[in-house]
Amino acid sequence: MATGADVRDILELGGLESENTGTINKKDIINSDKKKSKKSSETLTFKRPEGMHREVYALLYSDKKDAPPLLPSDTTQGYRTVKAKLGSKKVRPWKWMPFTNPARKDGAMFYHWRRAAEEGKDYPFARFNKTVQVPVYSEQEYQLYLHDDAWTKAETDHLFDLSRRFDLRFVVIHDRYDHQQFKKRSVEDLKERYYHICAKLANVRAAPGTDLKIPVFDAGHERRRKEQLERLYNRTPEQVAEEEYLIQELRKIEARKKEREKRTQDLQKLITAADTTTEQRRAERKAPKKKLPQKKETEKPAVPETAGIKFPDFKSAGVTLRSQRMKLPSSVGQKKIKALEQMLMELGVDLSPMPTEEIVQMFNELRSDLVLLYELKQAFANCEYELQMLRHRHEALAKAGSLGPVGMEGARADGQAGLSAEEGKGDAKDQIIDVVGAPLTPNSRKRRESASSSSSIKKVKKP
Repeated sequence: MATGADVRDILELGGLESENTGTINKKDIINSDKKKSKKSSETLTFKRPEGMHREVYALLYSDKKDAPPLLPSDTTQGYRTVKAKLGSKKVRPWKWMPFTNPARKDGAMFYHWRRAAEEGKDYPFARFNKTVQVPVYSEQEYQLYLHDDAWTKAETDHLFDLSRRFDLRFVVIHDRYDHQQFKKRSVEDLKERYYHICAKLANVRAAPGTDLKIPVFDAGHERRRKEQLERLYNRTPEQVAEEEYLIQELRKIEARKKEREKRTQDLQKLITAADTTTEQRRAERKAPKKKLPQKKETEKPAVPETAGIKFPDFKSAGVTLRSQRMKLPSSVGQKKIKALEQMLMELGVDLSPMPTEEIVQMFNELRSDLVLLYELKQAFANCEYELQMLRHRHEALAKAGSLGPVGMEGARADGQAGLSAEEGKGDAKDQIIDVVGAPLTPNSRKRRESASSSSSIKKVKKP
């Protein structure tokens, strides 16, 4: 018959009260799960000591919370491979043996350790001894082809002997050259004589009909190069600073030239756009008005492409509002939008008219023309300001005596007077702009743009 201890053992129950009495209580059966979890949590938790880093504490125990090993162990699992496999074979014997270097001509004997199987073989590093093949000429060849009044036979032989000894290192050859016995020569003279003889011998000894790669040495170019390098090295700090200043001024001139070219292109685009828009308006007025079907009216572009504002075309499927065609594109800046609104208010035009088909088209064309007018007036003000600045600069230079006097009588406010006196001096003015001209400051640009915008708004009158 099973006793209470057997039942507790089966149910994994414990407790002092149940062990002492030998009976099962109601609390033992109900609270059995809590006791298990509490017991397991007490046995599995390990508190990290204070002051110990987390990485160091993680090295003390593995994932199974086992105790750290007393000795370092190495397993064969993973990517680690054995570095050396020692077998039972005999090692190859080494021997202390003499050797000679074929690159040396004195027959010196040296000793080193080498495998016994390689005894009697050539020195392995002798293959790195590369020598230059210096041509050899005979007495007859020298008298027929190589004779030179500035060089003697003994001096030429001395040059080729040094070339063989020092492997065409002409700086070393020039240092070892016998300047006491022979005439004093420069490095370029030695190179020129050597390569001239090599080219002459190659032409004489070559078979007819063969293509030769004859070495050519330009002694004059080498002398000029060294002279220029010496001048560059001997420059004073003042000369270096002056050169840097001139380079910076050249970069400024090129930048201003590019900026002027860009402004000229933008101005030409504006003028072309204004002319194209005017021609289209005249053509539309002269053409007879015909009533077209309503389906074809939607296919007509609302605004010509050359206008100041290019409104987007709504060709997507679905329902759209006609008032969306009156919305200004994001390419128009806030400054132009404010100027456009002010011009419309001065003209007495509603900013948000009734969006019928005809009103939308005419309203978009009107705003496009106003923006184009605003850009043209702004460009005109810029050109006029620059013209006045150049005139003042020209007058200042003329007073200083560097240029001749220029008549400026009859100058008008629109910037068109006095041009006849300066037409013949266009090239000189371009030179003045390139060399002396200075770019405008940001503050002057802002003042000029604000003045041009206000003047363009005031000059627009209601028709």
